[in-house]
Amino acid sequence: MDKIEDDIRRLIVEALNLEDMSPEDIDPAEPLFNDGLGLDSIDALEIGVELQKRFGISIDPDDDTIADHFYSVRTLARFIQEQRVAS
Repeated sequence: MDKIEDDIRRLIVEALNLEDMSPEDIDPAEPLFNDGLGLDSIDALEIGVELQKRFGISIDPDDDTIADHFYSVRTLARFIQEQRVAS
């Protein structure tokens, strides 16, 4: 799963144009929103679109657990892995 986490960290930096940050600066267990990395809902949308493109997964915005999946890079990696196994 480390490969997926690395890919997600790169995706976040690239998709959000975080010029002052490298993928290695993002702790996979750190929260992505609020007191963690400080991302907002627009960032989540951009990340979601890129995740769907890059990993070929489906993200249902009506899923009540989607916020849990977007908690950190690690939870996103787990979600992607689960999506891949299910398809």
